[in-house]
Amino acid sequence: MKKKFLDSKSYEKVPVNKLILLGIYLLTSKNKGPNQKCKFEALVKECFTLFPKVFALSYYPKWPDTRKLDRPLRALRKRKMINGDSKTFFVLTGLGKREVKKITKTFRQKRLL
Repeated sequence: MKKKFLDSKSYEKVPVNKLILLGIYLLTSKNKGPNQKCKFEALVKECFTLFPKVFALSYYPKWPDTRKLDRPLRALRKRKMINGDSKTFFVLTGLGKREVKKITKTFRQKRLL
């Protein structure tokens, strides 16, 4: 999926977990080989850049809110879609990669909820 700025209406109704999975995928797909890792700070930047309306602070919309990634990341790890933690890095599991394929297909077809 090409990285481009999306209209906020096209992603605001998409669950945060799916947006985070997409962010991890985009960051890890840049790296080839065994270095397909995603650091937490890079994920915050990527998610905020792509989906600013969802990942911004309420009163300061020009700044990212890292708390909006905390619980969803734990839920994704519990559901076995990602491995890792915020102190090291994140990687997609096979289940996570299959989910990303569904998400990218939805964005391409613009069948968002």
